[in-house]
Amino acid sequence: MMSHNTLFLHEEIMLLALRDEGGTVESGSMYQYAVSGAVLAELLLNKRIGIAESRKKKIVNLVDSTPVGDPLIDECLGKIVTAKRPASLQTWVSRLAGVKNLKHRVAEQLCKRGILRGGEDKILLIFTRRIYPEVNPDPERRIIERLREAIFSDSEDIDPRTTVLVSLAHNADLLKNVFDTKELKRRKARIKQVIKGEMTGKAAKEAIEAVQAAVTVACIMPAITVAATSS
Repeated sequence: MMSHNTLFLHEEIMLLALRDEGGTVESGSMYQYAVSGAVLAELLLNKRIGIAESRKKKIVNLVDSTPVGDPLIDECLGKIVTAKRPASLQTWVSRLAGVKNLKHRVAEQLCKRGILRGGEDKILLIFTRRIYPEVNPDPERRIIERLREAIFSDSEDIDPRTTVLVSLAHNADLLKNVFDTKELKRRKARIKQVIKGEMTGKAAKEAIEAVQAAVTVACIMPAITVAATSS
């Protein structure tokens, strides 16, 4: 059972994706796939869904329809419950990444927690956009310290949620938002070791591997499409 002050994985991903002062997401970021992957990871870790192999695909199966207690996670669980047929994990990552107002819904939840502040600014003095600057940096600092301990130490005691977070942030290229890229390159082998789940339990390892594979493909495909259409 999560405490009142504990952030869900998709909320942690959003904090990593948003610029602290500007309250916007880096252009071209694939954060939405990490957010949807985080939601699915929560459902896996909370034993609401399971993964089965079918024709080399990882198929999502419903295990328990009981709500988790977060509006976004429970809405996504509802979509799985009412789906006409089972779909692959990769398909669900893409579907949930397309949930309407995904960024704003997660950011507004963080506003309710007192971590972000909702506001507006103008682009070229014409277009208005919603922004979410950070007003309480402590939660993100704790997230970064967890990531730092996992990546830049040789500790073998990494909790499953941090392991999943490292995997999601790595595959969505969000680690560079908080750490120096040269330092990350030097710890490439360590990151690989962490995201392979070598230091966590079997159930969490299976969740990490499944979501990691789905998020990786989901992030790569739009980039390939953009490259193809612009060449």
